[in-house]
Amino acid sequence: PSNWIVGHFCQDVGEMKGDTVLNEVQKVSAQIQALGLEIQACERRLESLADAPLDDDAMAALLERYGDIQEEFERRGGYNLEHTAREILTGLGFHSSDFGRPVESLSGGWKMRVALAKILLLQPDALLMDEPTNHLDVESILWLEMWLQEYKGVLLMTSHDREFMNRVVKKIIEIDAGAITSYSGNYDFYEQERELRRTQLIASHKRQQEMLAKEEEFIAKFKARASHAAQVNSRVKKLEKIERIEIPTERKAVRFEFPEPPRSGDDVIVLDGVSKVWDRADGTKLQLFQNVSCVVRRTSRVAVVGINGAGKSTLLKCICGETEPSAGQIKIGANVEIGYFSQHALDVLDPKKSVLESIQEVIPKASLGTVRTLLGCFLFGDDDVAKPISVLSGGEKSRVLLARILARPTNLLVLDEPTNHLDIVSRSVLLDALGGYQGTILLVSHDRFFQKSLANRVMEIDRGSLRIYEGRYSEYLEKCEAESRAAFQNAHLS
Repeated sequence: PSNWIVGHFCQDVGEMKGDTVLNEVQKVSAQIQALGLEIQACERRLESLADAPLDDDAMAALLERYGDIQEEFERRGGYNLEHTAREILTGLGFHSSDFGRPVESLSGGWKMRVALAKILLLQPDALLMDEPTNHLDVESILWLEMWLQEYKGVLLMTSHDREFMNRVVKKIIEIDAGAITSYSGNYDFYEQERELRRTQLIASHKRQQEMLAKEEEFIAKFKARASHAAQVNSRVKKLEKIERIEIPTERKAVRFEFPEPPRSGDDVIVLDGVSKVWDRADGTKLQLFQNVSCVVRRTSRVAVVGINGAGKSTLLKCICGETEPSAGQIKIGANVEIGYFSQHALDVLDPKKSVLESIQEVIPKASLGTVRTLLGCFLFGDDDVAKPISVLSGGEKSRVLLARILARPTNLLVLDEPTNHLDIVSRSVLLDALGGYQGTILLVSHDRFFQKSLANRVMEIDRGSLRIYEGRYSEYLEKCEAESRAAFQNAHLS
């Protein structure tokens, strides 16, 4: 409809500078402010009726327009715009002290949140969102889910977050092999229905092939006989009209048996009074965590959680020796071999080498078949292995790096956002590989499905301190969801 407002959130946020966070978010409300100005103009016209009366038709038109724009202004939150902007920013992880910060001082991830807040404040009739959960921590994702569940407009989005899709969407549109297919349901339903349709298609294809074989056998047998010419011609024409059923090729991951890691000591990581302080560019200090102590035992699968900026990645860097703690000690247990993945570690890949050469570099004694099998597990086919690293996408580079790490006999995996840039198929491949891993895992990820499938212990960094939850990540998440829902409802009531 011509009067609809369409909000589009994409990964390219454009240039942001010259204003505060709060003012930047409210800039998108130009259309709402225009409605407010029109309401004022209508009110001034109504006040001047004594001096310049209107005929009945003009008066009716003015009152109708006045009522329409008032309703639209209220529907789009025009009467409490600043309050709503503050509520959205808080939900997306900003503190009230951040509202006055200049937007140019924000990192790329926080600018993405500002851009998302602008679109949500717009309250559009149709909302188009490209990967809205990128750069969000779990707390912000939970808030966004609740906001979208109450959103009254049309939502169309792309996402690699299956948990998010399961909670928000009611329809899946799949683009595959040049065709568009629609499924009524969430992502779990789509997976089940897609497999069911494929099974039915294979059965139909088999029946059609059997029928075609019989028809072609009849034609071959009787085509030389004049007495059967009419029947043969009829069947030839029939075959020409039949629409052949095609089975779309399916990308199948190859299962790979990873080398069994050497046994480590029972105490894999011991943190004793560990603190970390960063020196800011302006000369001030940022205390991330203080006096942190805990023990990570062999074969534990620990989810490291906390809001963005809490210090999760820094703690992993300290454990891996990438940076030194400001105080305290970190002891790595006996016979521990660390495999460390982080986003900046993608730089260790030599852009001039091929995918195949990058793997051979870390397992030089492995046969070519073994290396190709490993790469097949990470979705690199025969043609892909010859590609130079320089032409790969971010997701492809992540898969190469993960293959390099898992190919070696390490017994402690430290993974900082390993699912970033990976599509759902690639995430499933990684999850399958880690599911069979016999060592210890320390994992930072905002992918709740990934964490729920792996983690049997949770390490939470909150306001500088560290808490341990002796239980699965799913139990911890239930607690977080209950707290987030209560906070969301309280914010709306206020």
